[in-house]
Amino acid sequence: MPGNLSLSLGTLCAFLLVLARVSGAFVFVPLPGANAAPATVRVVLSVGITLALQSRWPAINAAAITPAQLTGWALVEAGLGVGIGVAVSMILEVFVLSGQLLGLQAGYGYASTIDPNTQADSGILLVFAELFAGLLFFSAGLDRDILRLFAASLDRVPPGTYRFGLSSAGSLIHLGGSLFTIALRLALPVIALMVMVDVALALLGRVNAQLQLLTLAFPAKMLISLLVLSWIAVLFPRISGEIGGLALGAARHTLGL
Repeated sequence: MPGNLSLSLGTLCAFLLVLARVSGAFVFVPLPGANAAPATVRVVLSVGITLALQSRWPAINAAAITPAQLTGWALVEAGLGVGIGVAVSMILEVFVLSGQLLGLQAGYGYASTIDPNTQADSGILLVFAELFAGLLFFSAGLDRDILRLFAASLDRVPPGTYRFGLSSAGSLIHLGGSLFTIALRLALPVIALMVMVDVALALLGRVNAQLQLLTLAFPAKMLISLLVLSWIAVLFPRISGEIGGLALGAARHTLGL
């Protein structure tokens, strides 16, 4: 017996609004290797997550809204998704900024490789920090927290009801300021040790002017920085969890949860 598949206009509008919120976030959510994949991967992922949230879709009366109103709601939802994505991307950017600071001081800035995410030349320590932060992102279960956040946002802030405010922007600005503070605190132990190595090499140069300090400085600073990073690497999962808590807290504050 043939069956008919019918889809109401209200259901289609609800799908488009939820898709705008989800796809706006996944523009900025750190997904390791996603930029190297075809562009359709993010589209399929956004559609799949939207369909998975079907039970949380709002009930929209299509006869009571105009196309201009629906377009305005879609733009607001996309902006809300972008705000959530920016907050979550701070988790990755903390480690990337810290790797950039360390790479310049430890001498790894002279060695570059192809970044698999941006397909551009980047410092080797910067690429390692980005990949390592991506692994921590998934191993800490932050991807599941994002899905829970979307599900809660659809219950508390249905599409078409969100209003931007200064408090929402203030939470993202405060989170951006915390990004630089945490990144500097991560890099500061190694940077301080590099300064001590420079002072020690300078004293050796004064004692014996025949020493080839340039040939000694690079391997010494690289080796010491690797030893210190391996020593404090056990703290990175806890730090990633704390940063994730700050980012998700800022995202919840943006949503008014």
